[in-house]
Amino acid sequence: MRAVSGEQRMTTLLSEVFAADGPLAAGVPGYRLRSEQLELAERIAAAIADNLVLIAEAGTGTGKTYAYLVPALLAGGKVIVSTGTRNLQDQLFSRDIPTIRQALKAPVKVALLKGRANYLCHYHLERALADGRFLSRDDAAYAQRIARFAKRTSSGDKAECADVPENATVWATVTSTRDNCLGQDCPKHKECFVLAARREALAADLVVVNHHLFFADVMLRDEGTAELLPACNTVIFDEAHQLPEVASLFFGESVSTAQLVELARDTQIAGLASARDCLDLPGLCGALEKTVRDLRLTLPLEPARFALLQLEGQAGFAGAVAAVISDIEALAALLETQAQRSEGLESCWRRAGELLLRLRSWQDGAHADFVRWGETHTHSLQLNATPLVIAEIMQKQMSGHPRAWIFTSATLAVQNDFTHYCAEMGLADASSARWESPFDYPRQALLYVPRNVPDPNSPAYTEAVVKAALPVLKASGGRAFFLCTSLRAMRRTHELLVEQLAAAGLDLPLLLQGERSKNDLLERFRGLGNAILIGSQSFWEGVDVRGEALSLVVIDKLPFAPPDDPVLSARIERLKSEGRNAFMEYQLPRTVINVKQGAGRLIRDESDRGVLMICDPRLISKPYGKRIWRSLPPMKRTRELAEALAFFATPPTADDE
Repeated sequence: MRAVSGEQRMTTLLSEVFAADGPLAAGVPGYRLRSEQLELAERIAAAIADNLVLIAEAGTGTGKTYAYLVPALLAGGKVIVSTGTRNLQDQLFSRDIPTIRQALKAPVKVALLKGRANYLCHYHLERALADGRFLSRDDAAYAQRIARFAKRTSSGDKAECADVPENATVWATVTSTRDNCLGQDCPKHKECFVLAARREALAADLVVVNHHLFFADVMLRDEGTAELLPACNTVIFDEAHQLPEVASLFFGESVSTAQLVELARDTQIAGLASARDCLDLPGLCGALEKTVRDLRLTLPLEPARFALLQLEGQAGFAGAVAAVISDIEALAALLETQAQRSEGLESCWRRAGELLLRLRSWQDGAHADFVRWGETHTHSLQLNATPLVIAEIMQKQMSGHPRAWIFTSATLAVQNDFTHYCAEMGLADASSARWESPFDYPRQALLYVPRNVPDPNSPAYTEAVVKAALPVLKASGGRAFFLCTSLRAMRRTHELLVEQLAAAGLDLPLLLQGERSKNDLLERFRGLGNAILIGSQSFWEGVDVRGEALSLVVIDKLPFAPPDDPVLSARIERLKSEGRNAFMEYQLPRTVINVKQGAGRLIRDESDRGVLMICDPRLISKPYGKRIWRSLPPMKRTRELAEALAFFATPPTADDE
């Protein structure tokens, strides 16, 4: 009698778990067996067992969350699950994992770990309350609510403080950053919520993080804290299409004027508390704040991104950077003489040294194969050095201790091809697989590309898009996402729709990204049932609206990244210098993945029906357009307005119900 291998045992176990009469069916309302989900789970289980790298694209509706969580919970060992957003983190931790754990009766210890800015800091709260200077009356009231929350919370997670908005400005004064955390010198060190969350994560079998935290705090080894990665057997990235951008951000270096202003202000407070006799300290802090403000004022006030040559071409920019460096040098030298007088002054001395190193490094261009650039916000400037290639850095991070690496998303391939993603992420030896969505796209959805829309570079392009979309919006009775590729186009689209809906006598509610929080807008959209939500990048992905409330997705333009973006243009130049086709190898694949994400908002359930309207004529007129629409789900296609209108006029068949 032949022995049964571990892999065979796991395959049998997974078949039982996912069976139509298995534990998931018994414990999950509405569960049904999907062959794609079981196959994906088997591939993930095999990768975990053999410490392999697997890239898995699973179309919408496959059930990829359960497909990776079940083998992760059954395999044993320590697992890190990294998600694209904090919202998905909370959903996994609060809903999906408890459901599966209960269904499987798995005694697995699970922890949720967020970045330190999500946790209340006792020290900074106490200091803010004592200082009493808040930006607004609202912030002062919120601070009192947070103080009451601090006494009753066990986690310190600001998401649990329901009576203070997560985006309230007061949170910045009562949470810590890597820069201003006092570490073991903090008088509140034993009560620290961040350290408590990390201790729980170290003791857990499965830890839920997000991509930003994974790269910032795990791979880059947040100083003075324990490391999660060395102890882990499996890393699973959900929404893995976001990783190249997030990894580039965290493998690079940056320094912002906001950090420098915060350093000056923290130094003043620490000096008042412990070094009042150091009469030069307030003057140096004030001087640094002024030179930092002068640096910001060398660039236009409108938020924008600037390549290095553009920055150096701005009158006074280079001199302002040199002046800031000179002032930090002076402040750091004085702080060195005062550091022993308190933990706060010592922390400020350390921070001044680190910020000085980063600023000098940026000024000197110390890193080869990094692009230097700047980004302005309303009140601040961030100077960045971003790696042009992350493949080698990723390979280095993934080498060493053997473990499984799972990369999964609904959008990783271009026409069934993973070459672009593998090359960008350095995953040359990875195995890959795709599973189509189980949804019946030919019956449930229609792709409509209107005729007679001008070239996207036309000055009146947005006007033409809104004109083409209006009859379809009328036929759908609203119930639409209008996805724009820029904030300027989004605002202009909103202006035009306000006018044209009024002129047409259509009473359809208009919701605009930025008017409220993303979650508030989505709740209103679902509740209204006939709204048009106009959004930009925030609503292209990670948004799930099921049912009739969303029956039309309009995409104004193919989402090519602006060619003047400093990082993109540097990468294009690098590829060209190597004799490669930057458009076909880099720009087009990224656009395909973004279009797939936007299109993925439409059909979220077996009973959903809807029209995907892509207004950009390049989808038809350019040779590369075929690569884009062939990467989309297999929905019917038309260029005739009458067919799009008829789709909404035709009631669903009995099969659609």
